[in-house]
Amino acid sequence: MVATIAPSHHRERTVEAVVALQVMFDYLDALTERLATDPIRDGLQLSKAFTDAVTVSAEPAGNYYAHHPGAGDAGYLADLAVTVRAALMRLPAIDAVAEVISMIASRCAEAQVRAHASALLGIAQLECWATHEAADTELQWREFVFGAMGSVLAANALIVAAADERTTREQASELDSTYLSICVLTTTLDHLVDHERDALTGEQSYLYLYDTHSILAHEITTIAGQVMERTRTISNGPHHAVILAGVVAYYTSQRSAMRQSARPVTERVRDQLRPLITPTLASLHVWRLAKRVRTLYATRPARTGNGGMGGRHGVVLESELGLEREAAIGADRGQDKSAWGVGDPPPMH
Repeated sequence: MVATIAPSHHRERTVEAVVALQVMFDYLDALTERLATDPIRDGLQLSKAFTDAVTVSAEPAGNYYAHHPGAGDAGYLADLAVTVRAALMRLPAIDAVAEVISMIASRCAEAQVRAHASALLGIAQLECWATHEAADTELQWREFVFGAMGSVLAANALIVAAADERTTREQASELDSTYLSICVLTTTLDHLVDHERDALTGEQSYLYLYDTHSILAHEITTIAGQVMERTRTISNGPHHAVILAGVVAYYTSQRSAMRQSARPVTERVRDQLRPLITPTLASLHVWRLAKRVRTLYATRPARTGNGGMGGRHGVVLESELGLEREAAIGADRGQDKSAWGVGDPPPMH
């Protein structure tokens, strides 16, 4: 959605760079998630592809699998880096955003690597790095971790800014500062809605960095308010505000967003973004309900005599409607102040 800001005559290259960088981010996320021997050394070497992709002042270095066991990927990672860089170099304001986007990519890559490494090395190394890096921001180290981990969205916003020849270095810095906070919200909500599933599957969740739901809800709501204030002053601010509302609506319209562990955060963030979020949230609830009803009808048994759905399917449909109404309205506004309770967090060493 962020690419819609790009001028039409540069939109094709913008989309090419954004998509290739996002594919690279997801690929590296999977590669660096389960490194065993030396996860930081190996992960940072792999992630050089991510920073090389947005560094227009030098050719990609390659040799990304130097510390990684196995035979590599037949040049797939290097090809992605070349694709992103080639598209970026054809955008008119790349020089204005070059320094900032390189910093974003480096921040994003190291946050991902260190967060993944915390399962093996503990969170002390993550906290030490994040505390140092967050010193020049308004964020605490925990929020910085979440923001940095999701900063591929900030990089995408800078790619779009590079498509506008009027973009200045100052605007690039302001955009990065705003999107660092937006990425706190997107990363947090992503982990929040998948929290119970991750607990069942054993996937790593970083919500343990917060002791309680209430603390997380307070911090995230504060950041949401700050971001909305910033969108009133940055270039294309209304568009970025709508992007924020759309992303938050996407995550909080999921049924898991109204479960006990997620509900306090969901309701407070929604309230902070109203009335802007309301139309998008309503549309997404209808869309999600329509998908579930379609699935139910596709597997329905023979119709009953009165033309309705009988038996279990009728009960399930009524249940779906009730759950969706509850999620849309947010009826119960009580806050659960218990700890996350999803097993032991990584060791503090």
